[in-house]
Amino acid sequence: MPPSKKKSSAGALSLRALNRATLARQMLLARERATALDTIERLAGMQAQLARPPFIGLWSRLEGFLREQLTVLVERREVVRVTMMRGTLHLMTARDYVGMRAAMQPMLSDAMRSILRDRTDAFDIEGLVAEARRYFEQEPRTFEELRDHLLALHPGGDERGMGYAVRMHLPLVQVPTSTAWGYPGTADFAVAEAWLGQPIGKDERPHALVLRYLAAFGPATAADAQAWSGLKGLKGVFEELRPKLCTLQDERGRELFDLPDAPRPPEDTPAPARFIPEFDNLLLSHADRTRVVAEEHRPRIALANLRILPTFLVDGFVAGTWKIERKRSSATLLVEPFGALPKGTREELAREGEALVRFVEEDASAFEVRFVKAERAPAGAAKRPKRGDGA
Repeated sequence: MPPSKKKSSAGALSLRALNRATLARQMLLARERATALDTIERLAGMQAQLARPPFIGLWSRLEGFLREQLTVLVERREVVRVTMMRGTLHLMTARDYVGMRAAMQPMLSDAMRSILRDRTDAFDIEGLVAEARRYFEQEPRTFEELRDHLLALHPGGDERGMGYAVRMHLPLVQVPTSTAWGYPGTADFAVAEAWLGQPIGKDERPHALVLRYLAAFGPATAADAQAWSGLKGLKGVFEELRPKLCTLQDERGRELFDLPDAPRPPEDTPAPARFIPEFDNLLLSHADRTRVVAEEHRPRIALANLRILPTFLVDGFVAGTWKIERKRSSATLLVEPFGALPKGTREELAREGEALVRFVEEDASAFEVRFVKAERAPAGAAKRPKRGDGA
């Protein structure tokens, strides 16, 4: 459950103050009047391992958000679904993707080598990327089709390894369709420059990326920024940026960096109940995630396959998980708290939860919110995965 409301010591940010600062950047202290485009940019992208979560993430953050406000941006190519931070899928504004993609390349190359290891010794990466670019530029294709194409060009080759090398080196976008959440389970890919009609930026320096990170997730350490991005060696970048930043301390005396004018609300600022979708960056963007989820709860939200369960916040901290069950025309939101909740909190969650299930299952005719007893942490829950998006 949330930590006690003890006051910060002089000059230090308490855990609660750090929580409130993060929620303010993440637009979770109150629903805001903003466009979906501006919100995705303000959040420095939204995790999109699955197609549906970004819609729920925007619904939880914006006043009166409707699905079509995001799908129209995808259709207009103002927002793209792409491989970015930590080598995972994100929704990014086209402007951010073009400007930030080059800075991610060292991390993407490292991710490929960490997965494929010596399998890459036989690859001509530059040649594979050129072949894949020509293939995707003919028309959008799936990666299964790409692997078959590469195998035809390189008989007996490691088609999966070659395909992964292309995924990590060739800037590609997923092609949207008219499905409910914008993207099918198996999507076609197109070359980013052709899809967007503009070249990918060439600046690989991560300095602008760090400033965007602090705006969306600060105050934070270099290790936090590395956890969010997957990039290594950002400590030196923070030192170079130090003259532009302010420095703070947390309760343990660690130095935190932040933008001087970024919001840092008082620690007693109210935080409403909020439902957070699976893989939300709120839970994946710090090396020390106690600012939003207690250590003892992390195994209950991170599964061994690196899936991050949908969660809900009470007083700003993760207090349980949720899921929606659909049976014919009825939709039920199952809320599973980690512990006992006060009556007023349950009522607030029930109101928010009914609005959520109506948003997600808009074609249902009956809606219900039901609180269920918390189960034990799943067998094999991932406490601290080394790579990827385990919480």
